[in-house]
Amino acid sequence: MEETYLLTHPGVRKKILAGGTGPLPHCPPGTKLVFHFQTLLDDFERTVIDDSRLAGRPAEIFVGKMFKMEVWESLLTSMRTGEVAEFWCDATHTGLYPIVSKGMRLIAQGKDPLEGQRHMCGMGNLFHYHSTGFPELDEIMRTPQPLIFIMELLQVGDPMSYPRESWMMEKDEKLQTVPVLHMRGNALVKQRQFSEAASKYKEAVLLLKTVQSREMPGDIDYINLGRMIIPLELNYCQCMLELEEYYEVIEHTTELLEKHKDCVKGYYKRAKAHAAVWNEKEARRDFNMVARLDVTLASLVGRELKALSERMKEKYWEEKETYWNMLEKKESKNETEEEEGQSKEAEGGDIGMQGRSESVTTENTNECEEERGKEGGDEKSMVKPTQGEEAGSKDKASLSKTEGKDWQQMLRLIMFLQKEGNFLIKEKHFQEACGKFTEAIEYVDFLQNKVDEQGDDWDSLEKVRLSLTLNLGQCKLELKEFREVVQIINKLLKRHKGSMCYL
Repeated sequence: MEETYLLTHPGVRKKILAGGTGPLPHCPPGTKLVFHFQTLLDDFERTVIDDSRLAGRPAEIFVGKMFKMEVWESLLTSMRTGEVAEFWCDATHTGLYPIVSKGMRLIAQGKDPLEGQRHMCGMGNLFHYHSTGFPELDEIMRTPQPLIFIMELLQVGDPMSYPRESWMMEKDEKLQTVPVLHMRGNALVKQRQFSEAASKYKEAVLLLKTVQSREMPGDIDYINLGRMIIPLELNYCQCMLELEEYYEVIEHTTELLEKHKDCVKGYYKRAKAHAAVWNEKEARRDFNMVARLDVTLASLVGRELKALSERMKEKYWEEKETYWNMLEKKESKNETEEEEGQSKEAEGGDIGMQGRSESVTTENTNECEEERGKEGGDEKSMVKPTQGEEAGSKDKASLSKTEGKDWQQMLRLIMFLQKEGNFLIKEKHFQEACGKFTEAIEYVDFLQNKVDEQGDDWDSLEKVRLSLTLNLGQCKLELKEFREVVQIINKLLKRHKGSMCYL
């Protein structure tokens, strides 16, 4: 009788509205209670505040898991399955109800009940925002008052009758679950179900990290838990490699290697991920680290580095072909447009020339006689082109290269020529590399003439010129063209007096 009517609980009065079936259930910690509830104000109208039936889904709590409304555990454990009862609770038991109600309302709307909250307790968030967002709940917070709860107990679940979430498990239970998840993940990998296997490994890692967070860093238990995490993390990364989630692999292996710097498999998997996303420098660094930590893997690392070089060459030639084809299409399009414009101008000129043909013929006869008298003098006056004319011809050649290209196209072309020259240096083709660097420098000169010398664009282009000129000088050194190297470096030192180019 005392358990059924809660006679030993001060501030609570119970009235049974409809009897339940069976004996009073036994509710050990972890028991799942499923119920409908209705909350009313203790006033004359008995105003309804909340009704779980209107939300379309019953509420659930787990016994012994520190639910905010502690009194609800006492109310529900006093009921039989199917029972409907009305409980009157005074203000000492209902102080936190507005916070509970707010969370349940957000869940019913499909929202995260913790969205927008700071990392503090529920009361702290409430005082920070000064409101729950619901006027009727704010009124209860301002004036604590008794509330009436009408509850119907629908189901009592045994602690082992449902999959338990991590926050519901004790430490020993979590440690016992980890090997089970590990074995399930391995079985799924054999079936090549990598996505499902990755979720099992990730769940096991989260359980171990939860247990580890309660240990003192540096203790034996903390270190042992960290060692247990390593194979699970590596298995998870292997699944992500199979699923081609390479950036996920890089993120997890980097986090793992920050704590365990001698993990060979971690470096190897990160190197594979870097190679897959064309990070050549990072991939080579990690592969070399694998060979340094484990000498027996040197042959494997050699094969991987060779395969990486082949893939980078294929990518280089593929990008080169794609870029040049795109550039040629644009140039051919510009040429066709120019030809069309010239043909239209020629047609207009023909029409105008017909009207003036008669007057031009009379003038031409006089001009022909004068030209005959000057032919002898013209032959004597012919001389070689001056240096200015040669410079003009060079300017025309550079203009022909830049014609039809805008600023962005030329910048991309400079970067592409620089990359191509660097690649040719690696392949020991120094003569071809000189041509690439020279062409890139011509584009830089053209762009620098278009901008202000005091501006940021000019400085950026000058930095590009510096690296291109040094690379050109290195190629000339390899070709043993020492005089040209001296000329190039002298010009460079005049522009950069404080640089270390002479080294």
